[in-house]
Amino acid sequence: MSEKATAKPGTGREAGTENAVSLDEVAVRFRTRKRDVTALREVSLDVPMGEFVAIVGPSGCGKSTMLKLVAGLLKPSTGNVRLRGDKVDGPRPDIGYVFQRAALLEWRSARKNILLQAEMRKMPAELARRRTAELIEMTGLKGFEDALPHELSGGMQQRVALCRALLHEPRVLLMDEPFGALDALTREQLNIEMNRIWRETGTTVLLVTHSIAEAAYLANRVVVMTDRPGSIAEIIDVDLPAERDYAATMARPEFARVTNRIRGLLGAGAAAD
Repeated sequence: MSEKATAKPGTGREAGTENAVSLDEVAVRFRTRKRDVTALREVSLDVPMGEFVAIVGPSGCGKSTMLKLVAGLLKPSTGNVRLRGDKVDGPRPDIGYVFQRAALLEWRSARKNILLQAEMRKMPAELARRRTAELIEMTGLKGFEDALPHELSGGMQQRVALCRALLHEPRVLLMDEPFGALDALTREQLNIEMNRIWRETGTTVLLVTHSIAEAAYLANRVVVMTDRPGSIAEIIDVDLPAERDYAATMARPEFARVTNRIRGLLGAGAAAD
């Protein structure tokens, strides 16, 4: 049985007021044609509003499964998932989701790909247009509003996907390896942008990543998972300022402490991700 873990309140505008996400003794089991599989085993976690939490662990340990539970796309076999105190029993309209691939519609411009969210949610047109313009400015897409996806770099495509996920001002933003397919320099730049966007919006974020450095740079706390059946091995505080200069953060002793602890728990080598 895993010990209930509460993430330390961050510095977002709603931080510390209440839990945005709560998982209480959650387990996920399913049956394949050959055997029963336990994907998650008795996972408990509280994430306060405004917190940025990264989830790392071996492949197949249930990291993405946790995000699907929070989004209401998957029901737990046992236990409960709550969003701001309300039990999650189906897809939630107050969730934003960013996947590893941007999944943009090739025939729609960047602006119209963002506005797809508004169309699906029937947002008031003027509100959607104003919010889209704000997000385009915030994410550095100004001047590329009318570009088609094939005219955008991979990093810009992910910025569009992020804008689309944030358009309706979700209570919780779920990010499943959103920068994993990008080159190192683009990934670094988007990490810097993501830290800034989180600070400006105060949105609660749950990020799944295989990058130890990315987790330590972005998060207030890092949830380290065990191998399948996945459970929480440890939750590590990241005692760094909310605003993080990339190079300076990497050089701080606290950053090294966090990344080394994660590597030790995962049995990873000494080289940085």
